[in-house]
Order: sequence, then C-alpha cells, then structure tokens
Amino acid sequence: MKELLKTLCALDGVSGWEDEVRGFILNRVRPLADELREDGVGNIFVFKKGRERRGDTLCLMAHMDEVGLFVNAITDDGFLRVICSGIDPRVLPGRPVRVGLNKTPGLIGIKPVHLAERDELTRAVKVSALYVDIGAADKAEAEKLCKLGDPISFVCPPLEMGGGFLRAKAIDDRVGCAVLIKLLEEEQARDCWYVFTAQEEVGLRGAHAAAFALKPDRALIIEGTTAADRPDVKPHKRVCVPGGGVVIPYMDGGAVYDRGMFTRLRGLCEKHGIPWQTKEYVSGGTDARAVQQTAEGVRVAGIAAAVRYLHSPASLVKLSDAEDMLNLARAYTADPL
Repeated sequence: MKELLKTLCALDGVSGWEDEVRGFILNRVRPLADELREDGVGNIFVFKKGRERRGDTLCLMAHMDEVGLFVNAITDDGFLRVICSGIDPRVLPGRPVRVGLNKTPGLIGIKPVHLAERDELTRAVKVSALYVDIGAADKAEAEKLCKLGDPISFVCPPLEMGGGFLRAKAIDDRVGCAVLIKLLEEEQARDCWYVFTAQEEVGLRGAHAAAFALKPDRALIIEGTTAADRPDVKPHKRVCVPGGGVVIPYMDGGAVYDRGMFTRLRGLCEKHGIPWQTKEYVSGGTDARAVQQTAEGVRVAGIAAAVRYLHSPASLVKLSDAEDMLNLARAYTADPL
C-alpha cells in the first residue's frame, strides 16, 4: 500500500489533465479486470466478478485528479500568469512547480518583501499578484516551453516522515485510488464496479457522468478528508485526527450519507477491530453529492483518511489510516448488508 501510494502521488494529474495517472491505473488494473472501459470525461470503469453474484450493483469510487494551477497569460518578459484550480493562493509563493506535459520546471513568485507596500504585507495574497518564473528571457522563449491552458503541478517528492506519516502532493485522492487498486488485486467476494473519476476538484464532473452510466444501487466513496488538528484549533472543530483510524462521516457539505450504510460501516469496524472515527465538524464535499442525486437517487456512504494540509502543494497522511481504510473497504465489499 505504501509504495503504491508513493508512486501514485508522484504522478501529475491536475483536473482535466489526468492522463498520466489514468495511464498508470489502466496498465495496473487491465490484467485484473473482467470488464474495462473509459468514457468521454476520462473516467475509468473496472468490473470484477466475485464468488457471489447479486442483482444489485455496488460501486466503489475514488477520484484521480489533484489541485493545481493553469497558465492563463504570458507576459512580454516571459513570466506566466495563472489561475487556481481548487487551491488556496495563500500557500503558493515560493513553491516549485512543473508546467505542461513537458514538465518545464518553474517557481511561483511574488513581489519581494522589501519592495511590498505595508498594506500588502497584512492582507491575503491574490492570485493576480502571483506569477510563475520558468527562466524565460521573453514571451517568445516562454511560448516555446509552454502554452496557454497548460496545467501546472506541484513538485513534492513523496517522503516518509516521523510518526508513520507520508508527505506528498495529491494524497487527495490518490489514497483512494490506491485502495481501489489493492482491492482489485485480491479475490472478490462479490461482483463489484470500481470507478476512478476525473475532475472531482472542479465540480464532481466525472462522478456525474459515471453515476448516470452505472446507475448503481449503492456507492462507497473513498477519499482523503480534512484534518484540522492544529494546536490553535479547538477540539470540536478539528474535523478528524490523523492516527485516529478510518473516517466514517455521517454527512458533509454536499450529502447526508445513507443511514443504513453508515451503520453497517461502523459495525464492520467493531466486528473486525478496525479503528474508526467520524467528523466532529462537518466540512468539505465529495463525489457522493453527484452520485446521490443521480436518476432516482443512489444510496451513498463515504470512508476517508484524515489528511493534514488538504488542497495544498504538500499534505500529510498517517499510513496506518490508509491501511485502516483499505481494511474497511475490503470488509464492506465482502459483506455490505
């Protein structure tokens, strides 16, 4: 699980440009699938037969895309102006990046502190104040290295840290993708669809298309979720805590989860001795919202790993939480009712 997660997080896949991630997943799961297909949005659908066949359709879902930036202008002196895709501009100055499919190295710049006006030092950074420096001498040279609309990914080689943590970009939601791949590598108790979705970070777009294609009876969304266990945050607002086990939310900002599925997931944790927690503060949203509202409605639930510094160039996840999430997903697919 650990090495697979490292490999997935090292890949670049800003929303709409998930090709590198999609290619890796396709190569990994093709020999494991009884049916494999893609759609026009870029979703991957994998069907695997199990020992037991049922009349209902169960779907497990995780998204491939990550937060990042896009090039939206090139200045006469060769700097790139950018727009954000799912990321807070406050965390961007000084970050190393890769631009476009040729991975041109760059650095996110801002006006130096000794040139900034006093009021600029006391307010949040605006995207319009940022630029990416790729070392180009002028616009013509920059245009040889990148194009308008090119994605910009962060440079953050996966690194194991103290306390069993992994630091990497794109843990949201490569941790979910890793869980799906590991499950596909195992013998299945029952028939199941595994869906790797595109463009979650920009409006759950892949999930909309995937849910209408499958019309599942039940869907389990596997994610990374916000951990806010900083020293300055009161306990009841910390959402969830790394090391506290798999997160089983009863609701989030986009969906109220199916009560029966929520209860079943909790029961399976207790039955198999899997550490679990729920969100103490409701926040965020996932593909569950899009899936739940499909056709006549779909029963949905979610499980997640608590991730510090979500939607930033570098995040932290406790590897034991990822294993707990895998163990619960395995238990649920084997015994969902």
